[in-house]
Amino acid sequence: MLANVFTKSIRDRWITAGIGAVAVAVFFWFGAAVYRDVDTSFYYEFPRVWLELVGLPENGGVAGIAFGAIFNLIGAFVLTGIAIGIGASSIAGEESNGTFGLLLGNPVSRRGVLISKAASLVFIIGSMTLLLWASGYVVPRLVNINMGGIHVEALILALFLNALAHGFIAMSIGAWTGSRNAASSATVGLMVVGYLAAGLLPLVGSIEWLARFFPWWYYSGSSPVSSGVDTLHTIVLVLVSMVAFAIAYIGVARRDLKEKSTAVTLLDRLRANPKTQKMIERIAGSARVSRISIKTTSEHQGLLTITGSIMFYMGILIPAFYNFIPDDFINVISQFPDAIIAMIGGVDMSTASGFITGEIFSLVGPIALISLMVVMGSRALAGEEERHTIGLLMANPITRSHVIREKIVAMLVYGVLFGIITFLGTWLGVLISGNDDVSATGIFSVSVMLVLLGWVFGAIALAVGAAKGRSRSASLVATGVAVASFFVFSFFPLSASFESWTVVSPFEQYLGSDPLLNGIAWADAGVLATIALFFFAVSIPLFNRRDLTG
Repeated sequence: MLANVFTKSIRDRWITAGIGAVAVAVFFWFGAAVYRDVDTSFYYEFPRVWLELVGLPENGGVAGIAFGAIFNLIGAFVLTGIAIGIGASSIAGEESNGTFGLLLGNPVSRRGVLISKAASLVFIIGSMTLLLWASGYVVPRLVNINMGGIHVEALILALFLNALAHGFIAMSIGAWTGSRNAASSATVGLMVVGYLAAGLLPLVGSIEWLARFFPWWYYSGSSPVSSGVDTLHTIVLVLVSMVAFAIAYIGVARRDLKEKSTAVTLLDRLRANPKTQKMIERIAGSARVSRISIKTTSEHQGLLTITGSIMFYMGILIPAFYNFIPDDFINVISQFPDAIIAMIGGVDMSTASGFITGEIFSLVGPIALISLMVVMGSRALAGEEERHTIGLLMANPITRSHVIREKIVAMLVYGVLFGIITFLGTWLGVLISGNDDVSATGIFSVSVMLVLLGWVFGAIALAVGAAKGRSRSASLVATGVAVASFFVFSFFPLSASFESWTVVSPFEQYLGSDPLLNGIAWADAGVLATIALFFFAVSIPLFNRRDLTG
């Protein structure tokens, strides 16, 4: 029945959604506790236009900074990311898993399945936002901070509608293409570019209007936490969700559905052609033991293309964009205190090197590479078991250790490729923009440190997957550690009570020495490399000693 699809969809996702919402609430609690010890008298001296730009309420005090740093940034990315995952998997995920036929075996139509999936998306994201809404009132009382000037309900509504808009966009792409990777990659790209456009384009008056083409603008452009509900922006986000769902509703009924067992890809057709078989085998790999690493890289080349393209084009655009920022805004940035700098990773955004670090290497770069590495790490072994393909690998005359070493090689290669792409894009951008205070050596240094950081969390995902045999557990643990590490690096230095704990964060080794400006700190690089090697190494005995489920 229809209700079964709805409840099954909720059952499949409620753990991930619950962990995400609780994590944001806990980070909000920590953030409020840290900011409580910070002198916010500077806060009331900033221009109103700047407060609106970064989404902080006027006269909001400590609570305003906490809401702006946690809910407006981390909360928005967590909710939207989960919504994209649900939307992309609603139709395309069932097809790729080969379970859509089982759903249709019940007395329900394709469109009935879609409606149930859409209802589960609304229910899950709604439940998450309700939990955040409750924490928005409970936490300030627990840490005894003033809530004056903050529109909690407006912010929660904007978070909810922004997440739904991106979730339904992913659903529509998946309904028309049948590809979960295409749906999630395209919508994540829209989210990241929209976030950057909403934050940066308003600084350049002549092209500010371009930001209005992205849903993220209608989430953050009106600064709901400080200005309340913007009716027009609310209507636009609702319309985006409705139109995207309508597109999905049409697409799911007009297209031939694909089943995992019978799908024929372009690579399959090229392999079948004697003229292209040899070349495609070299590119995509085969089932042979010696090609496990190549096969693994071919499985994730789409994600590398998306994340690498984002970094390449950001590297070209951001250095040039710095030259267009008005001088008076640069003067405002130069006066930012530590409490505000913490929101963007602890860098001085008033300089070209600081701006490039903040916009490329502080948030977007780590998010892109960690996402790539965590996906590869979580699916390397646990994914093979869940897809029931681990038996095919182990049927060959190889050891488990050999399989995992091949998987590690693939992760190392993709990390290096990501670093090269990031370096080339940023280097070209600096050359084009003529920013003399950023050197090629500095770009190379921060790119190397970024690669090491990505390997750390990829190795954690690999080790958890080797131990548990569940890709979802591996990705959740690695992602949770990454988010917690960034939080510790960004906010703990603001409080004397927590400052000494900053050293435990890999982000401290990554950006603490400002490698773009000062070059590689070899001690920090050694720490990151040691952590990555440790988790890569322990994944081998963990995998060898466990009964496989594939």
